[in-house]
Amino acid sequence: MRPVKSFGERIADALVEDGLLSSQQVEELLEQQKTEGARFVKLVTEKAYVSEQDLTVCMGRVLNVPPVNLARLSIPVEVAELLPREVAHNHRVLPVSRVDNKLFLAMADPLNVLAIDDVKRITRLEVFPLIACDKAIAEKFNALDAAKSGSMEEILQDAANQGVDADGEFETVQESVEEVNLDQLAASSEEAPVIKLANIIVMQAIKDRASDIHIEPFEKVLRLRYRIDGSLVDATPPPKSMQLALASRFKIMASLDIAERRLPQDGRMRVRVGGKDYDLRVSIMPTVHGEKIVLRVLDKSNLSASLDRLGLDPDTFTQFKQAVDAPHGLILVTGPTGSGKTTTLYSALNELNSPIFNIVTVEDPVEFQIPGINQVPVKKEIGLTFANALRSILRQDPDIVMIGEIRDMETAEIAIEASLTGHQVLSTMHCNDAPGAIARLDDMGIAPFLISSSVILSCAQRLLRRICPHCKEPVTYPAKMFNDLQMDPSAFDGVTLYRGRGCDRCKNTGYAGRLAIIEAMTVTDEIRKLIIARANSREISKVAISQGMKTLRMVALDRAREGASTLEQVMLMTSAH
Repeated sequence: MRPVKSFGERIADALVEDGLLSSQQVEELLEQQKTEGARFVKLVTEKAYVSEQDLTVCMGRVLNVPPVNLARLSIPVEVAELLPREVAHNHRVLPVSRVDNKLFLAMADPLNVLAIDDVKRITRLEVFPLIACDKAIAEKFNALDAAKSGSMEEILQDAANQGVDADGEFETVQESVEEVNLDQLAASSEEAPVIKLANIIVMQAIKDRASDIHIEPFEKVLRLRYRIDGSLVDATPPPKSMQLALASRFKIMASLDIAERRLPQDGRMRVRVGGKDYDLRVSIMPTVHGEKIVLRVLDKSNLSASLDRLGLDPDTFTQFKQAVDAPHGLILVTGPTGSGKTTTLYSALNELNSPIFNIVTVEDPVEFQIPGINQVPVKKEIGLTFANALRSILRQDPDIVMIGEIRDMETAEIAIEASLTGHQVLSTMHCNDAPGAIARLDDMGIAPFLISSSVILSCAQRLLRRICPHCKEPVTYPAKMFNDLQMDPSAFDGVTLYRGRGCDRCKNTGYAGRLAIIEAMTVTDEIRKLIIARANSREISKVAISQGMKTLRMVALDRAREGASTLEQVMLMTSAH
């Protein structure tokens, strides 16, 4: 009996038949899929072997789902609004047509049965999937938003109707007085409507608990998006005519040069909303159609005062606590950008912050300013790199050193040298799991005996979206979900699983807030032997699991069993070992 081919293999065969991929490329991708656990379609997209449009057409043929060209399709507003925008964005779907009780739905992933079920439940219509690429769906969203974009007066009126007082509740807090060319400020950025609009954008972000604000210029429209609980959500865009004035206003607030529009600029500002201070990190990048502005909202209240408030399971907490209390050694926290690594390290520093310790950090940039800790911002333009700053810090008689990120061999060497000479060193790295940090240091050229002697704890971290408590309800998952998780459904016998139905308080997403999951690997004598023998990360991982390490997938499943998050989040944010 011939084995049934996986979806990835069927796509691979179809791409070879169409002459879009070679057999050699397919073998390479399938091998990478086995080692990394990534989806075949994702790997094809990342490698850019095939255009998104060709890949979409090919997937549609394999799945027997017709493709749709959204660029040439006129979608009635009443059809697009059948589905709440947040739900559509989360599932990467877009209603395109309705005939009686039938809804034709453009989907980036027609295999997403949970998305189809959600759409059926919300619209009470029979759903017929069509396939379209992510990019086409996103561009169609932008076009629909642009068509709905109102005038400046309408935006201000909407804000007033929502009870947002852009003058009374908002205040810019001056951190320092810098010399400013007053002649450059005599522009439209000082007009009342522009000031109100900038204030409303920031205030709405804080009200929605957004971590980032994206203001993106395109040829005919200006797009505004907020990153809420890790996902970008569209907001009512400002008029295109306000683009230059709005950019100048944010530059003034961040003490940047409003005359410079050709080079990137970075700055920060502090605002007070409702009597509470917020730091905002401002990044401005020139694009073809003007300057893109990204503001990172830094809320100190998100910092945990101590490790026991991070929400770790007892075993992980014990390992983390023992490493933090150790007199010396290197503690690594790994994960992608935005996974809460720095916040976790700040929580550890808060635990250690005491007059008896000299604590120094080197960061790019300094995100949170903490009293009692000496924080050094990296400035590459004047030669103050991580490595240069670290060399100086080690001459400042430190007890504890935090390095924002180990990016190169030079920084890694100094960090390891510091940990071996009686200092406690905390840092972050970019890799997928806790054992992967060991391999990453080896790849940088650090000798295995130095790695085994210095690293005492390696962690991997992710952030799971938390189920909205206001619309939380029990859910029964199909067998396919457990198959995708590579789990036996009987492992959840007697356990009630939950999901968010979607309500006004969570903007119909079913989620509100996030929680950290951490995979902690203590470097034991047995693991040290494997490091010296240059064992790969999979071998190290097997030994660590046998010694009690909980992988990210295990911790995430525990959170789902507890009713804190969903199986969709577990599958999205973690991979099976």
